[in-house]
Amino acid sequence: MQTKFSEDVIPLSDLKVNPGKVVHRTNDTHRPILLTSRGRGVAVVQGLDDYEKSAEELRFVKAIAQGLADIRQGNTVTVEEAKKRLGIS
Repeated sequence: MQTKFSEDVIPLSDLKVNPGKVVHRTNDTHRPILLTSRGRGVAVVQGLDDYEKSAEELRFVKAIAQGLADIRQGNTVTVEEAKKRLGIS
């Protein structure tokens, strides 16, 4: 899902003229499109499925990072304690 700057950077005016074409392109390529105004990036258009997948992956990576931080800090419990807390015997 890497942006190809030769294809995926468009002026905001293009979105205003033909929003359907921009949305269709991002859904087809599965790459975000960078919108610019006066040569500066102002927003990103991304397909909903790709956005949801990225958000899910980010949540997963954050949970892994938090788990690793907990381990480093000694915030752990035994399997038996975890089962007890969850009501699993």
